[in-house]
This record gives sequence, structure tokens and C-alpha cells, in this order.
Amino acid sequence: MALILLGIDEAGYGPLLGPLCVGAAAIRVGSWVPGDPAPDLWKLLAEAVCKEPREAKSRIPVADSKRLKLANSTATKHPLVHLERGVLTFLRNTAGLGTDLPKTDLELFALLGVDLEPRPWYLGEASRVPVGTSGSALSIHANLLGGALERAGVEPLALWCRAIGETRFNTIVGETGSKAEATASVIGEYLRLAFVRWAAPGKPDSSGGAHDVAELRVVCDRQGGRTSYAPMLARECRSLPDASTRWSCAVKVLEESDRCSRYEVHDRERRMTVTFMPEAESAHLPVALASMIAKLVRELSMARFNRYWSDHARETHGVELKPTAGYRQDAARWLHDAREILSPADRRALIRNA
Repeated sequence: MALILLGIDEAGYGPLLGPLCVGAAAIRVGSWVPGDPAPDLWKLLAEAVCKEPREAKSRIPVADSKRLKLANSTATKHPLVHLERGVLTFLRNTAGLGTDLPKTDLELFALLGVDLEPRPWYLGEASRVPVGTSGSALSIHANLLGGALERAGVEPLALWCRAIGETRFNTIVGETGSKAEATASVIGEYLRLAFVRWAAPGKPDSSGGAHDVAELRVVCDRQGGRTSYAPMLARECRSLPDASTRWSCAVKVLEESDRCSRYEVHDRERRMTVTFMPEAESAHLPVALASMIAKLVRELSMARFNRYWSDHARETHGVELKPTAGYRQDAARWLHDAREILSPADRRALIRNA
């Protein structure tokens, strides 16, 4: 029986500026015994991937993005080198996406399903990727990963990211009173997509043939200290993307504890389990990869943000504006530095309200 693991994680939950990005990575393990725990994909793919950046010379680090994103002051390596190596090599080996690596940030966004908010600071010309290494070096690592995946019977099925811009973020917070609902809206989208694509019996695999019904397991990083997710799951799993399909699901609580919150979502034919757990990115490779996807998209989005406003400050006021990562303390510094170039409308559009 096949096992499909979908990992979900976010980047940019706390900042004052820039998008909230929610990444997802779906990986299929071809041979799995029902009832067994999810396999350790780091072990299955050990010839090509690792958890530690110090082992990056010969393998691809896949870990929590906070461990892999280097400091901007690093002199010898680009801060995004580990993030883009992991995301782009897995993307190159994802079913149905072809064999060419994206050459620009816009091509990467398109492959991941990212639609940035159409604000001037996110528009502009495409920028080259990768930014921290060469395309030829990435191709070598992608081939290394491809061989390990094939030998382990493991297949990346989808890499996704959604970027929630300032307007949508503020609208959700204004309507619900909670920024957690912004993340929940994307988690719900991913759950519906995954259930339709992979939980149904007899779905064809990427080669066009039929495979056994797959066990679908979703793992999300826990949202703060929250332990109860059943109402959110019931609400978000109420409707399918295909409006012509009638679907009624039920949510069963399997566990709600400090260790994890685990649920079964099912209809009459199909089911999936959804688990929220602390530090999920340390226990499940798909969650770590989702964290990396979200962080890379946010960093590339903030690069666009900073290019626009730095150019604007230079052209209109003849001043240099130091870039910001958008997190609260530095965002406050940036807003102070940019006070002369920002109109009241700009400030309202830029600042997230929670």
C-alpha cells in the first residue's frame, strides 16, 4: 500500500511587513505497511539529504527553515543558498513539473502556485534564480536526489505555496479577530486539494497507471499553544474545489494532548488523518520542506519589496533606504527611515494589523 505524506508549515506569521506564506509538500512512499508509523524520509533518502547544514557539501539539507536561512551578514555564502538548494532540487524531481529548473523568481512562483498581491512593491521585472549557487551545481544535486528517490521508492507529488498579502491578511483579521485564521484558510485549501487528489480509491499515479488506494496523512506544525482544531477542520473541509461534487465529511478526534492533536477526516469512501504537532518540521521531512518553501517565497517576496522601496527612495528623495526583513523591531526602524517617502495610504496598505 502507498502512503502519501503532506507536510504544511508557514513563514511570516509574526512580521509587521510582507506576506504570510504557507508552504506544502506532498511525498508518496510506494511501499508501506498499514498500521506502521510514517517512515523516516531522512533515513530513506540519506544518500542525498541530511538535517545539518554542516553536511551540505555532499548532501542536501532539509530542515526547519530557521536553521537553514543564513544571516544576511554571512560573507562566504548567500543567505538563501540552503533554502533554494532544497526547494529547487525537490521541485526538479516533482511529478509532472518537467526537468527544467526555474530561471527566475516569477517562474518559481508559477510552479509553486504563488500569486503575490498586485501591489507596486511586488511587481517589476523577474529576478534570476538561483541566487546563491549555479544552475549546473543545482542540476548535479537534483540528479543525486533523483537517484535516491528512485531507489527508495519515494516520489514528490506536489510542492505548493500560497502568499497572503497585506490586504487579504488585514481583511481576515478584521473579520475574525484572529491572524491564525489566515493560516487556517490556506490549510483548508490544501486539505481539500489533497483529499480530492490522493484519498480516492483507484486514482492513477503520475505514470498514468493505477495504484492501490493510498493512505493520506497530513502533518502541520502546531499553531502556537492551541490544541483543538476540530471546529476549524469541520469548517474548512465542508466543500470541495469542484462545486459540482456533493460531499459531506465528518471529523473524528483521535487525540488532543500536549504531544499532538490528531484527527480523522472522512466521507463514505475516503479518509485522511490530520495531525498538528509542535516542532513537526523536526519529525517529518515534508513539513521541513514546506517550511523551506514558505521561507524561500517570503524572502524572494521581501527582496522585491526592498528593491521597489529602495529605488523609490533613491529616485524621489535621493536617500538610501536600508532593506528590512519585515519583522516587528526592524519593521519599526524601516517605517521610521521611510517616513518621508510613504504617504498615509502607503502606510495603511503596507502594515499588517496583527
